[in-house]
Amino acid sequence: MALAFDEFGRPFIILREQEKKSRIRGLDAQKANIAAGKAVARILRTSLGPKGMDKMLQSPDGDVTITNDGATILEQMDVDNQIAKLMVELSRSQDYEIGDGTTGVVVMAGALLEQAEKLLERGIHPIRVAEGYEMASKIAFEQLERISQKFEFSADNIEPLVQTCMTTLSSKIVNRCKRALAEIAVKAVLAVADLERKDVNLDLIKVEGKVGGKLEDTELIYGIVVDKDMSHPQMPKRIEDAKIAILTCPFEPPKPKTKHKVDIDTVEKFQTLREQEQKYFDEMVQKCKDAGATLVICQWGFDDEANHLLMNRNLPAVRWVGGVELELIAIATGGRIVPRFQELSAEKLGKAGLVREKSFGTTKDRMLYIEQCANSRAVTIFIRGGNKMMIEETKRSLHDALCVARNLIRNNSIVYGGGSAEISCSIAVETAADRHPGVEQYAIRSFADALDAVPLALAENSGLPPIDTLTAVKAQQVKENNPYCGIDCNDVGTNDMKEQNVFETLIGKQQQILLATQVVKMILKIDDVISPSEY
Repeated sequence: MALAFDEFGRPFIILREQEKKSRIRGLDAQKANIAAGKAVARILRTSLGPKGMDKMLQSPDGDVTITNDGATILEQMDVDNQIAKLMVELSRSQDYEIGDGTTGVVVMAGALLEQAEKLLERGIHPIRVAEGYEMASKIAFEQLERISQKFEFSADNIEPLVQTCMTTLSSKIVNRCKRALAEIAVKAVLAVADLERKDVNLDLIKVEGKVGGKLEDTELIYGIVVDKDMSHPQMPKRIEDAKIAILTCPFEPPKPKTKHKVDIDTVEKFQTLREQEQKYFDEMVQKCKDAGATLVICQWGFDDEANHLLMNRNLPAVRWVGGVELELIAIATGGRIVPRFQELSAEKLGKAGLVREKSFGTTKDRMLYIEQCANSRAVTIFIRGGNKMMIEETKRSLHDALCVARNLIRNNSIVYGGGSAEISCSIAVETAADRHPGVEQYAIRSFADALDAVPLALAENSGLPPIDTLTAVKAQQVKENNPYCGIDCNDVGTNDMKEQNVFETLIGKQQQILLATQVVKMILKIDDVISPSEY
């Protein structure tokens, strides 16, 4: 249907021939939807776990992304099918809320859809399947509560937090130095965390990357790193007890904005103009000096003459600093951003114990470090890596680790990883199925089978025989009544995840099960798909 206008501007409607719309109903529609959902889950299935593979995605303009973060893969993928788009939304909501477990939630949803397909073929009504799944997800949710453990951590004992972040990083490309990165992530979160309110503002953690160096050179800076250098090469490279003026007004004499021409026909007139400009600029510099500033950070640029004058009056300055960085500098140093020179005063200056310029590598790339700030609540994680893709992927992995640390500060319950939580829930759901008369019990049993998909995928990606491994672990859990047995992906020789120190956050796992169930219920309830014709 299209809307068009005639020569008098009156709208009229053009109807296309209706026969061209394709329409599928009933069971066919559900099967088509399930197939689409399964296809997405199958793509992500291989990138689950510590031995998971990475995906390489090329965007339309030729940028290459290499990642195994579920949310990133689905964001970058070009998805046309509407049901597949629901799966993308699913991983995105997991990413927003929890930050980690984006691959697992899609794999879980795919497994639920696969099980639902078998039930629908047996002639069970989709609504009954959806209701059964809902009951089962509640049972699994409660079971997670039961097997979870609280662990105590404090600002002095961060080991439990580090262990949990290491589990997150072990499935990423950076797993060879996961210990160091996990420690950096935890320290960064604790630096900005408000432990009384159990609240963490992740915006205060800036993640900056620079190509060159190796991954082990990644460091945590209690302060801000700005990818800029002093505006004049002869300015001091190190300022202690800096008082910083943060300006968002141009640091140069005003340009005449009018359309008039200024005719200068004699040397004297030119001299007068130049002296006027210089005097104007001198006043600006003097104002900064009077306020007590020893460093000026400016959002705009200034020309070479201004630079030379600043150098003469020995007032170091940094130009062209971005807005976000200015805000972070203001938060860290406790300064105020000054929009007009007239408003500059001593109490609006930021204070930092040390501002230094540091150069890297043979190319001598220079960056500015602002450290020992008055308000140490803003930190920077500075990543080094061999190439741009490595740095981008490290940023994504660190984001996951930061989110996990934040979740643990909010709620310090953990469950054990390696598929042990899923297997334990699967056993609990299976046992509960017998208590439900009626058709729902088939759906509840299927939910239990679907829960096994995550440990199965873990075993498969680790190159172990999936079904044998899963049955062995499941039998061991039942026999020893030990919910901590999982898949031994790294071949350590023990199935006990407590010994292997593989933890996951409780809220992350619960969210996974709830979100996957909701999306699957939604997909099952669709029984009629009308799609526009292909041109």
